[in-house]
Amino acid sequence: MSATLDLASTPLLSHEVGSLDKPGWRTAAYAGKPVSAKDVQDAKDWGVRVGVPDHEQLIELLERAPLQSAEDKEAVKRWASRYALRLEESAGLDVVYDGEQQRSEMYAWAVAHTNGFAWRGSVRAFDNKYYSKAAVTGPISLKEAYHNAEFAFLQGAAQAHLKVPITGAYTIADWSFDERSAQDHDVSHAHKVRLAKRRAARREFILDVARNMIRPNNEALIGLGARWIQIDEPAGSTGPDELDLFAQSFNESVSGLSGATFSTHLCFSDYDLFFPGIEAMTECRQFCVGFANYDSRELGVSDAARPGYVVIKRFRDLPYRPSLGLGVIDIHTDFVEPPELVRDRILYAVDVFGDAARIQVTPDCGLRTRSWDVAYRKLQHMVEGTRLAKEQLGL
Repeated sequence: MSATLDLASTPLLSHEVGSLDKPGWRTAAYAGKPVSAKDVQDAKDWGVRVGVPDHEQLIELLERAPLQSAEDKEAVKRWASRYALRLEESAGLDVVYDGEQQRSEMYAWAVAHTNGFAWRGSVRAFDNKYYSKAAVTGPISLKEAYHNAEFAFLQGAAQAHLKVPITGAYTIADWSFDERSAQDHDVSHAHKVRLAKRRAARREFILDVARNMIRPNNEALIGLGARWIQIDEPAGSTGPDELDLFAQSFNESVSGLSGATFSTHLCFSDYDLFFPGIEAMTECRQFCVGFANYDSRELGVSDAARPGYVVIKRFRDLPYRPSLGLGVIDIHTDFVEPPELVRDRILYAVDVFGDAARIQVTPDCGLRTRSWDVAYRKLQHMVEGTRLAKEQLGL
């Protein structure tokens, strides 16, 4: 769909946040490995379950695995995108994306398409998940706008509205080494002088990423017709003393750009840490935030019943009145939230904000840690819970 979404007047819009797990058939086939009979059957079953048009063509492709040509491997990635879109659309979401099926990983994909970085090895992110870490070693610039081909394909495949998630400048910088800045090893310098130099170098690095990597990528997406871009910042609260820099990096990433709505996703944190720093993020039209992870599973719409949501009052009171992407689905568990629990979480938030148009409904974060079956049922219940809330609110 090409129509522009008006976040200010669309109450309780439901949308995804980011990633979905990559199906076994996608991972094996793209790697040039044989695809098991179980994975082929999985592709058949999901093609029917969510109504992927012409999915028989994928089955024929998988049955030829191991695939050798780059063309066939790219075709598998595009099929994974179609499947992910249909999973979200058939669950009933208003706004979708493809669960990052065509990307390697949220950090590595961006850095691999940018000049000025060199890979330095793998580090542990969380649990048993690892990511490749790079160092900035020279001037930063785009090799190419790294989401353009993906977005152009999804425009033709999606039936619902699209929201493009991208990794933000602060996170890119925080997850990288900075090897451009000269290290000060002169022990005769006062500590505060050395600290000031390091802070100045870090600020320069983060804003360089915002201006020369993220902003031109945003501009390219807008040129293709993207109307909603979500800037993901899982590292946003890593340095509470840098919230002013985090806010500035967001503003610099979107400065001077028009034609699209810009929002941000803040990953799990003590959200009180973001205040008052994010008061400066005046270009942010929505904060997408995870709360279900901290909440009770009991029904109710009081403060006592909804302990995970008490902090939303601080988002309500931001001076530029952004909407809140309300996380109502816990992505860390296979527990499938009953629609009535989703309903009460939404009703609580609407009561706090006093305006349903400022509340949107989302999972806490990307669902890539869950199986497709669990993710699908969670999203279906999220949509049904939203319907129940609308019914009770007379919307």
